[in-house]
Amino acid sequence: MRELGKLVVIIGVITTFVGLVMWSGFAPKWLGRLPGDIRIEREHSAFYFPIVTCIVLSVILSLLLSIFSIFRR
Repeated sequence: MRELGKLVVIIGVITTFVGLVMWSGFAPKWLGRLPGDIRIEREHSAFYFPIVTCIVLSVILSLLLSIFSIFRR
């Protein structure tokens, strides 16, 4: 149970660091602007849903976690 707590803390720190980097403007320019991302802009409102970006990030993270789990064994 102790190792699970360490893992959760490490994941939280990494997530916070990535969030701060992206928030500061160092994120790649393509992130959130891929073909297939839904963007509806009207006069007084805007709706934006980066569905393709979410799928790409999910695939990348799944591959990274699979690689880490292979090396952990």
